[in-house]
Amino acid sequence: MRINKIQFFILFLVLLTTTSCYTLRDTAFLQEHDKKITTYQPQAYEDYRIRVNDEIIYRLITIDQTISNLMSGGTSGSMQNVTSYRVYDDGTIDLPFLSHIPIEGLTINEAERMVETRMKEIIPDVTVKLTLANKSFTMIGDIGTGIFPIYKDKMNIFQALAMSGDLMQSADRKRVRILRTTDDGIKTLEFDIRPANIIESEYYYIYPNDIVYVRRAPSSFYKVSGYGSFVGLITTSLTFLMTTLYYTK
Repeated sequence: MRINKIQFFILFLVLLTTTSCYTLRDTAFLQEHDKKITTYQPQAYEDYRIRVNDEIIYRLITIDQTISNLMSGGTSGSMQNVTSYRVYDDGTIDLPFLSHIPIEGLTINEAERMVETRMKEIIPDVTVKLTLANKSFTMIGDIGTGIFPIYKDKMNIFQALAMSGDLMQSADRKRVRILRTTDDGIKTLEFDIRPANIIESEYYYIYPNDIVYVRRAPSSFYKVSGYGSFVGLITTSLTFLMTTLYYTK
């Protein structure tokens, strides 16, 4: 059966009209004054609060070095030999010579004061420093995947992207998701990463144990990465069309 040439021509036009290139609106960060992009309101940063199963590292400072080494459980040496202490299901933690210290729900600074108060009953001149051992976040999806350390307080989403290798061009920037552990369970935060006013919003900062998921944009199937690829697609399509028409004469 002879194939109608007009049908091939129509099919070729449909292919061209459904194919486009990625634009700055699709991929650029910190966009302003675009009514088609979501607007976010500023929200004050909230310090991370300790949760069950968190791992705590503590350091004890006192004038008496012998007591310091003994009470710190050897944590004053190399960081490779640091011992961490898990927060139990009842929200308490056990430290050398101290037990059942309730720290769940406290910030690191609040937990330091709690532990220091208890420790001063034994060593009057003591100062206590705490930090999280599990300060990390996870990246998955159309992005550099892996588990990465949170190296500073108030680490933001752009710093996290820089560590993981940035978003792929095909990534859905309109629907980035963060899975975050809260008192009510796992909370899913979905947001558009492109607007400039994401800065200082509730989506801006990365917290310990966050999982950042970036799916592939559904429209990426019809897009090409640049004009070079677009020209290549046209050339290939024309070649296919001409070859088919030649053999159907």
